[in-house]
Amino acid sequence: MKLIGSLTSPYVRKVRIVLAEKKIDYDFVLDSPWTAESNIPDINPLGKIPVLVLDDETVLFDSRVISEYLDNVAPNNKLMPAPNRERTEVKRWEALADGICDAAALAFLEKKRPAKQQSADWIERQENKILRSLDYMADQLGENNWCMGSHFTMAEIASGCALGYLAFRFPEIDWSVKHPNLARLYAKLMQRAAFADTVPQG
Repeated sequence: MKLIGSLTSPYVRKVRIVLAEKKIDYDFVLDSPWTAESNIPDINPLGKIPVLVLDDETVLFDSRVISEYLDNVAPNNKLMPAPNRERTEVKRWEALADGICDAAALAFLEKKRPAKQQSADWIERQENKILRSLDYMADQLGENNWCMGSHFTMAEIASGCALGYLAFRFPEIDWSVKHPNLARLYAKLMQRAAFADTVPQG
């Protein structure tokens, strides 16, 4: 199978970590939807990354769809619980983490526009989402070792990717100082090869 994406996207990182944790072989094709020569719109009509092309040429997109497919196709190192309350809570963690990435990406793109075209209100709105979500994430984690209490799941992968993206794009949001429990979680995740090998670059 073939994964198409960039080295900076937290959504691509999430899928790369799942592939590593599940020990699935794949080819990684670097492409960004923001370049004029990108082939991504020809593969994914939404023009977004990541894109996973299966061996039979089936195309999957959206990191949550891809991650769930990969978790189901390989039975080792299960990242999603069976359908029950715990699975819903893992998916809630993932939705929260992806929401942080969504808001961060929107604020980052707005800041790249010419200064006169930027909306300070729009940037503030996205940054407030991030700050509220970090408060909520820290409150939900509490003193637990893992998001779900006792074991590593998709919740940690998504949360780690969100925190890593903020450290990469928004170092001024010093979440590690305000939320030492999130800092401890991220430090523990970075001890895993899957995380250490996929730190955002660019």
